[in-house]
Amino acid sequence: MTIIGQPRSFHHKSAFVVEIDDLGSSSFSKCGELSVEVANVQHWEGGRRIPYKAPGRLTFSDVTLERGATRDLDLYLWLKEVADVAAGLGLVDDRYKRTADVVQQDRDGTTRRRWTLYRAWPVKFVAGEWDNDSDEVVIESVTLTYDWFDTPTPR
Repeated sequence: MTIIGQPRSFHHKSAFVVEIDDLGSSSFSKCGELSVEVANVQHWEGGRRIPYKAPGRLTFSDVTLERGATRDLDLYLWLKEVADVAAGLGLVDDRYKRTADVVQQDRDGTTRRRWTLYRAWPVKFVAGEWDNDSDEVVIESVTLTYDWFDTPTPR
C-alpha cells in the first residue's frame, strides 16, 4: 500500500482565545465557525450552451462567541457604543469597529494559527439565562460581524 501526501496533524477544537483591539484578550468556551462564500456568477454569450462562470461577491458569515458570564462588561459596553452611534444622527462613524483575532492554540498554549477578523463590531449581545433550579454556569454570548477575515500564510 502506498501512502500519498504528508502525515496530517489535526487541530483540536478546545483551545483558543480571542484578542480584540482596546478590549484585551479573553477565553471563550465556544466560537462559531468562520466561513466565506464566493458567489458564482454565470452568463451565456452568443447562444452558448455552457455558461461562462466567474467568481462574484464574497459573503462572510457572522461569528458567535460564548463564555461563562463574568464581571467584565467590555463586550456589552462595545455593543452599547455601536447602539449609541446607530441612535445618533445617522452619520458614518467607524470608531466602534475593531480588529479581532481568534487564536487557535495547542493544549500547551502555543499558538497554532491566528485568524484575524477585520473591522469587526457586535451585532448581538446575550447576557445569559438565569435559572435558580440549575447548577449550570450562566453563559453570555456576543455575535460579531466583520468585513473579512484572513490568516498569515503558514510557513
